[in-house]
Amino acid sequence: MATMISFLRAYKRVIVWSLIFAYAAFLLIHPDEFGRINDLFFSALLVMLIASQIFWIRRILDLGERFIPGKPRRAWLAVVASLVFLFFFAYWFPSSGIGHRPRPADSRLRSILIVGPFSWWLVGSWAGFGLVMAFWMADRAVRSAVWVSRKARAAAGSHVAAPAALALPSTSRRRFLEQTAIALSATPFLAAAYGLFYGRLDVQVTRRRIRLARLPEAFEGFHIAQLSDFHISPFMTADEIRRCVTMTNRMNPDLVVMTGDYMAWDSAAQAEVVQALAGLRAPYGVFGCLGNHETITQTEESITRLFAAQGIRILRQERTPIQLQGETLNLIGVDDSHPDLQGVEHLVIPDTVNILLIHYPYPDGFDRAVELGIDLTLAGHTHGGQLSLEFLHRGLCLSRFETPYVSGWYEKSGGQLYVNRGIGTTVFPIRLGARPEITVLELTRT
Repeated sequence: MATMISFLRAYKRVIVWSLIFAYAAFLLIHPDEFGRINDLFFSALLVMLIASQIFWIRRILDLGERFIPGKPRRAWLAVVASLVFLFFFAYWFPSSGIGHRPRPADSRLRSILIVGPFSWWLVGSWAGFGLVMAFWMADRAVRSAVWVSRKARAAAGSHVAAPAALALPSTSRRRFLEQTAIALSATPFLAAAYGLFYGRLDVQVTRRRIRLARLPEAFEGFHIAQLSDFHISPFMTADEIRRCVTMTNRMNPDLVVMTGDYMAWDSAAQAEVVQALAGLRAPYGVFGCLGNHETITQTEESITRLFAAQGIRILRQERTPIQLQGETLNLIGVDDSHPDLQGVEHLVIPDTVNILLIHYPYPDGFDRAVELGIDLTLAGHTHGGQLSLEFLHRGLCLSRFETPYVSGWYEKSGGQLYVNRGIGTTVFPIRLGARPEITVLELTRT
């Protein structure tokens, strides 16, 4: 752990200034979006990202010195490494969408060669540095415990030699632990590569029965397919979206609903994503709502018209009846720009099953939907965390700082919510622990 100690000592000023910079940068990018506590948390993550880059670049420089002879080699290596990093960062940052700035999409080849590898590097180095930090803190905790134990024995006047278990680790043992920590820190790089090349395309079909006490008998066994968060981009192409359309059609749903974010950051891609989704088929129609990326790219009106030309209706503060054998379900859709569901009360039909399409599962939004008498709310937005470690422990997911409704089914006071993990990605074209999802919901009364 000597490497970590020397790193912290050598870069303590950089870390302090990084804290100040990170907090200021986050407030500029997301002013008052999550509240001050979450601002501090995400600023700390940004500092950790900065520290991780310094840490791993130093490791690369140490490795490079072994192969490049000459005294000025480290300085030249540092200059080259810094220039390469800045080039990749300058290209990646605008395409990531951080700051919510729409921009034209880059060619698929350039994205594969630059955005993909740099995203892999950022995710792997960030998480790997976190593991190194965890090992370092564990080591310091053990050493502190040993030191306290020795002081306590000395204060008690004990002349009994401390057992071997309380002895400070030898130099060779510390070296072994340090090498083990560095080796294990490579695991996130492998996981990030898996998420980049396979995880983001490994679509899962999730089937769930939804029990609705007042479901009309005619709708017993009625199937609704839900898709969400396509984010068309060089990493989620029209062909990949068509593959999901084909998968959905093969399941023969009675109704198809989409819960927003057809776009990523390029408004010019709206016609392409609409054409890719135009192949969806269901006997009782294909409907959708709009997400925050349609607001960001200012395509709300235009993409609604494009979908309408393909026979797909986007519900914008509207309702439509789904009728079967003389009985009705009430389908409601609202824009993501209406998180408080203001004005939705007049769209709810009493004594009828009301199904709401909304993009973001705002914590207060679900409560409001239950109050209004919404039986089932369908949402997306979270991507299931996209980079989630909840398969290790519940709560290891950054999306939980925004909403408790990250993925799957929730119930509250008779109202139900299903949050779809979506198809595409944002910021990083990587999925880990949150597979892309197509949901098929079977409505039943029992």
